[in-house]
Amino acid sequence: MIAYLKGEITFKSPNAIIVEAGGVGYRVNISLNTYAKVEPLERIKILTYFHVKEDSHTLFGFAEPEERSLFVHLISVSGIGPATAQQMLSSLKPEEIRNAIIGENIAAFKQVKGVGPKTAKRLILDLKDKLLKESGSEALTVAVVDNTMREEALSALVALGFNKTQVQKTLNKIIRSEASFNNVEELVKITLKELS
Repeated sequence: MIAYLKGEITFKSPNAIIVEAGGVGYRVNISLNTYAKVEPLERIKILTYFHVKEDSHTLFGFAEPEERSLFVHLISVSGIGPATAQQMLSSLKPEEIRNAIIGENIAAFKQVKGVGPKTAKRLILDLKDKLLKESGSEALTVAVVDNTMREEALSALVALGFNKTQVQKTLNKIIRSEASFNNVEELVKITLKELS
């Protein structure tokens, strides 16, 4: 397996780059998440996953080890191929996917093209325990907060007339920043400050 490539980026697009290493140009498929990190760079060391099928050999690239690890977990689930896993990592950040799986938040996958409720349930069933083992018990707390309080705060703020997408983004930012809040009311107050 090719673990990583180190060299000059000769081509960039939001879903693929070409890295010249040792005089050879390697096409590497990437997520939007990785693209955001490599976009300003000219030279790179990119972690890779080499996917082999009988009719194609494809390289997938990742800016961070966490993203590659999650990709490998995702493609281990029946019905999730590399293209779908890459689509998921383009639609959601790796920690959002982890939190959604650990917190059993099926709704979080709605925005991912090609991942319906059945597939989301399968992801949770297959990966929840593995991801919990990897990230330790604090991930569970964050995921439960992320799931229950987040949903209640979202409903409350949408009922107040705020834009749902904007509220979701703000809530995610606040929960990730580990701001201190003990209940939904406090989370709503913090979010209102951010939104105004």
